[in-house]
Amino acid sequence: MNRLTARDLMTPDVVTVPLATPVLAIARLLAERGISAVPVLGEAGDVMGVVTEADLIRRLAGEAEKPAAWFRTLFANPAQEAERFARTHGLRAADVMTEEVVSVTGDTRASEIAALMEEKGIRRVLVIEDGRLAGLVSRADLLRALVAEPPEMADCSDDRIRRAVMALMRKQPWVDSFHTLVEVKDGVVEFHGFMRDEGVKRGLRVLAESVPGVRAVRDETMPMPAYLYTGV
Repeated sequence: MNRLTARDLMTPDVVTVPLATPVLAIARLLAERGISAVPVLGEAGDVMGVVTEADLIRRLAGEAEKPAAWFRTLFANPAQEAERFARTHGLRAADVMTEEVVSVTGDTRASEIAALMEEKGIRRVLVIEDGRLAGLVSRADLLRALVAEPPEMADCSDDRIRRAVMALMRKQPWVDSFHTLVEVKDGVVEFHGFMRDEGVKRGLRVLAESVPGVRAVRDETMPMPAYLYTGV
């Protein structure tokens, strides 16, 4: 998936709405199209924000809100309270939309997009090229890419696989490469030496399985002796 970019994954025909679109119309649009968000565009076609299902639920919850307690109003920030009221009672896209839009360019790699979604806790990112909306990449797009992309089979020699596994091990702080040795025979990765715990075993198995050309992973390690463990 690392070779794929946002341009390869994105849905180019994105449903959008203008700033003045009524909230009820947006809710109906999401339900009819089976989508969870729509970008909001300004008059010049630039992205002003995005309305998500969460925004609409927040708007709906605002209708059932009780008046704030008198004591709370003494310490409330008027500007923040006004903004909150507009977002939870607004009638147009401009009122309820999330203005902080997370976006990428067409050249952003799939792995970077996945990391960004994980970091921000979001389900989609907009793809913006030359200041204009070019498409949208969702979690579903990333999952389809993961399933569809064939592994790189240009060089799957045992030596290349071993070097790739060792390179990945050196990047992980939890790997003890001094006490754990790697051998590869006919595409089967074998770990020898000593291992600290089951969590590290599982991590190394997953690490090795991520290398293209690996047919299987075997753990031939032994529990690390106490006299070695104290020095790690």
